[in-house]
Amino acid sequence: MARLVLPFLGALVLTTVVLLTVDVAPLDAYRILLFGAFSTPIRFGDMVMLASPLILCAGGLTLTFAAGLYNLGIEGQVVLGAIAAMIPLRLFPDLPPPLLWMLSFAFGAAGGMLWALLAASLRLGAGVNEIFAGLGLNFLASGIALYLILGPWRREGSASSSGTALLPRELWLPTVGSLRLAPLAPIIALVALVVVWWVLSRMRWGLEVRAVGLNGAAADRLGVPAVKRMAQAMAGCGLLAGLAGTLQVLGVFHQLIPNISSGVGLIGLLVVLLVLARPIWVLPVAVVFATFTVGSVQLPLTLGIDSSIAGVLQGALVLAALVSRGLMQRRRRA
Repeated sequence: MARLVLPFLGALVLTTVVLLTVDVAPLDAYRILLFGAFSTPIRFGDMVMLASPLILCAGGLTLTFAAGLYNLGIEGQVVLGAIAAMIPLRLFPDLPPPLLWMLSFAFGAAGGMLWALLAASLRLGAGVNEIFAGLGLNFLASGIALYLILGPWRREGSASSSGTALLPRELWLPTVGSLRLAPLAPIIALVALVVVWWVLSRMRWGLEVRAVGLNGAAADRLGVPAVKRMAQAMAGCGLLAGLAGTLQVLGVFHQLIPNISSGVGLIGLLVVLLVLARPIWVLPVAVVFATFTVGSVQLPLTLGIDSSIAGVLQGALVLAALVSRGLMQRRRRA
């Protein structure tokens, strides 16, 4: 319990100090951050559509963290998943929408997985740290997306850096009434998270991945194929990131835009750091982070402060959790 309460209290203290320095009542800001996403059905739908790809990314990152890998390239994997998801939509626009959705999700998952395996090959084959490989691949993925938007996939008549042409309405994922909430998005995210939890906690494969994360050399000497398990963990994370990118295309933006990931990969990293890579806590923390982000949109209108205060609170939570974990580990060693 202390691991959860102490970081939360520490984050509140830090964020409260920031709010007081700009003459904003902290309670008013917290009320909006916590309940703003539930004030209207539209905002609630937006929160769910943000939480869904966030859960996919955070769930995938628990695989790589369990294997001892810091997959900072997840943003690029989301982008490549979105790019790959667009391919069948452009090649076969006359196919029935359900078939196109299945193809799009398959292509998106494959795109994210292949991009993650590229980072894994640089780490395992060329000795390039996965952090630097991932960051470099993030820039490359963004460059590819921008090239496609301004080049081969540009809008008819004139190129625009704002994105490709909108998909036909019938290719958008079905929504609830007039809301932007596509029920398929949270269903995919929850199923994927359950699968991740199952394979990590109930299968031999998950035990071997965690053994590699604890000590790869020792696991390899005991017969665990360490290199293979690390590559598989990266591939699984990339697959889920690719699905997140597909949801961004089919369910959120309905086009390819330069910032198609919207930072869900980086926020997913914060979620995983806060929950210490435990899948069982990914769902509630991801929902809380999505709630903060959607609620913060109302801050400029109601309190006259920038919505980035939600990022301050999210970052403070992660920082406080890491400090708390370090202090507890030092206490145990002492």
